[in-house]
Amino acid sequence: MLFLSLYRPSHQEQKKCIKKSGDFNYDNKYKGATAKPPLTLKQDKELLDGGFMVNHAKVLVGSGLETFEKGKSALQNWRHFSLNWAFVDPKTPIQSGVKFCVCAKTIFPWLLMPLKVVYVDDSRNQRNAVASYSFGSGTLQGHLLAGEECFSITMDEQNDVWYEILSFSKPANLLSFIGYPYVLLRQKRFAHDSTLAMQKHLSGKLDNVSQMAELE
Repeated sequence: MLFLSLYRPSHQEQKKCIKKSGDFNYDNKYKGATAKPPLTLKQDKELLDGGFMVNHAKVLVGSGLETFEKGKSALQNWRHFSLNWAFVDPKTPIQSGVKFCVCAKTIFPWLLMPLKVVYVDDSRNQRNAVASYSFGSGTLQGHLLAGEECFSITMDEQNDVWYEILSFSKPANLLSFIGYPYVLLRQKRFAHDSTLAMQKHLSGKLDNVSQMAELE
C-alpha cells in the first residue's frame, strides 16, 4: 500500500492518508531507539541485524539561548521541512501519539508518507547539553520505509547550537527494496536540504561546508 498524488497533496488527501495508514510498520522493540546517542545507535547489533541502516547529520546553526529558542520554535513549526520538494503541514502539533504526513516529490508523482510521533523530549542539562529539544517519529503502514527519525536542536556547554537528524530505516515494500539506492540518495538530499534550511532560518548563512560536523 502506497499513497500517491499527481499534484501537490491537498489537506484532504493528507487526512485520507493518515486515516488509512494503520499502525507502526516496524517492531515495537525498536520504538524510541532514536532517543539514544548516535554512536550507541550505530553500534546497536540487534538493530543492524534487523536490516536497518542508521543515518546521522549534525550541523552548527549558531550560538546562544536566543538561537536555541528560535531553533526550537522552527522545529515545532516544521521549518526543517520547508523545502520545495518536501513538506509537512506546519499546523501539525508535535505531541506524542499525533499522526502526520510527509509529502515528498519524487521523479513522478508525489508520495504521501504517514508517521506518528513516538516521543518528545524538552530537557535541560542532559546528555552534555545545557538545553535540548527533540522529537522522534515512527513510520506507519503505507510508508515507503520502516523505521524512525529524530530531529533535535541542542545548546552545548560552549553555548553552540546544533541541529541534528538521526534515523534508522529499511525498505518497507517491494518498490522501496528495488529502488533502495534511489531512496538512500533522497535521504541524503533531505538531510542536506533540511540542514541548509535550518541554518538559513537561524543564521542567514548558506555556506555550511566548514560548519558541517557530520553527514553520513
